[in-house]
Amino acid sequence: MVPPVTIRQYDPLKDREGTEAVDGECEVGPAGGLSLHADLLGNPEARIRHSPDYLMLVAETSGPCRRIVGVIRGTVKDVATGKTGHAGASAKVGYILGLRVVPSHRRMGVALSLVRELEKWFESKGAEYAYMATDKSNEASLRLFTGRCGYSKFRTPSLLVHPVHSHRLRTPRRAAVVHLDARDAELLYRSRFFENVEFFPRDIGAVLRNPLSRGTFLAIVVADGESYEWRGVEEFLRAPPASWAAASAWDCGGVFRLELRGASRLRRAAAAATRAVDRAARWMRVPSVPDLFRPFAGWFVYGLGGEGPRAAAAAEAAFATVVNAARGKAAAVGVEVAACDPLRRRIPHWRSLSCDEDLWCMKRLGDVEGWDWSRSAPGSSIFMDPREV
Repeated sequence: MVPPVTIRQYDPLKDREGTEAVDGECEVGPAGGLSLHADLLGNPEARIRHSPDYLMLVAETSGPCRRIVGVIRGTVKDVATGKTGHAGASAKVGYILGLRVVPSHRRMGVALSLVRELEKWFESKGAEYAYMATDKSNEASLRLFTGRCGYSKFRTPSLLVHPVHSHRLRTPRRAAVVHLDARDAELLYRSRFFENVEFFPRDIGAVLRNPLSRGTFLAIVVADGESYEWRGVEEFLRAPPASWAAASAWDCGGVFRLELRGASRLRRAAAAATRAVDRAARWMRVPSVPDLFRPFAGWFVYGLGGEGPRAAAAAEAAFATVVNAARGKAAAVGVEVAACDPLRRRIPHWRSLSCDEDLWCMKRLGDVEGWDWSRSAPGSSIFMDPREV
């Protein structure tokens, strides 16, 4: 008989080993296949501790042989809904991530109990909505959230990933890139993004000033025969160029390390050969495969957006600049973009490393009247908070 389970708050003094065991047991991939493993560097709260308000819950069996058999993590923050000029322009939301239940205790209601307890905490913090992200092929997760917890399929963004090579990526012709400090980046984002980008956080300044944020890059693309002189962010906002895009970089290596396991010796050797050629002859610009088979760091691009007829080219320049800045520091750079984002077509990425269609599900909490964001049409831009990657 399976002992009853208690849901309680995570205690960093006594629960670290137990929660690490749960994460490790749940991340084992299929036998003989490739699987991606994450090392949280000894801190199970690593993925949420940079958020303004967060909570981690554990599910523990009772009796003399107590054991942690499930974990869930959540954050709460104020974000933009993309609905401009209306009372619903912003909302407080709870985000669910890192739900894990060991195989021996699945299909026993443990995951459902963890989700419901976390939702209670969301509501106690004033959250109007709860949402989560999952792979669209994760049938067990979808059955739980859409079938039993009342969530609806909400958005289908794409995760685009590009490896970091020894050689530099080329930026589009006629593109000039300016490195903004945190103050100027905040002015730009608040002026141009808050009313138009879903999930844009109100505390964007805290994100930009976080030690893991590696800078913001503003790319400007002008037509042949034209020029643009940078005179500071205030002048830029007063009279912006015809086409531009911005992107910020976040060092996920300060939170977790990834490792691709299950690769054959032949695949490892072939990848190593591409790296050797790339190092020896960078001018050849060999599309080398980084060493993903040992623990590696990744960077994440957030705040990607722009305006103008050549905004997609400017976004390519900004993204390529981040990839070049990551050389020697990370093995890959990723970005999440909305399904209908016009900038996505120019973002350099490898299809084999990317996910064409992620899935976000959302639920309205409580009895809130009026406009319902969870049932709204998707916007053209979405903000993936790097603190929750």
